[in-house]
Amino acid sequence: QVQLVESGGGLVQAGASLRLSCAASGRTFASHAMGWFRQAPGKEREFVATISWNGGSDGYADSVKGRFTISRDNAKNTVYLQMNSLKPEDTAVYYCAAALRYDSRLYYHVHEYDYWGQGTQVTVSS
Repeated sequence: QVQLVESGGGLVQAGASLRLSCAASGRTFASHAMGWFRQAPGKEREFVATISWNGGSDGYADSVKGRFTISRDNAKNTVYLQMNSLKPEDTAVYYCAAALRYDSRLYYHVHEYDYWGQGTQVTVSS
């Protein structure tokens, strides 16, 4: 089992920055690719960013590329999402997820992830 707990969400104005954290416990965190997803009211959960098990590669949705940065600290069992230049359309519940795949690939789809956190709300006002 892997337990994931997100934190760092909040209410900010457009143009501001936030850093989300996801603390993992349970199985070997360092072996797994990690991802961030988000879900706005009335919409499906969508991919935001992903990072390989060792942080050597990452991938982003086009909507956040250049503004968001995913990183991880395997010594702290934590993955981060640095969000800059936030826009009202970034408003959503943000979820951290773990993909129990023992390889160096990146994963972009909801069904590829095995464990999920409870989510943290990010609200960006205009």
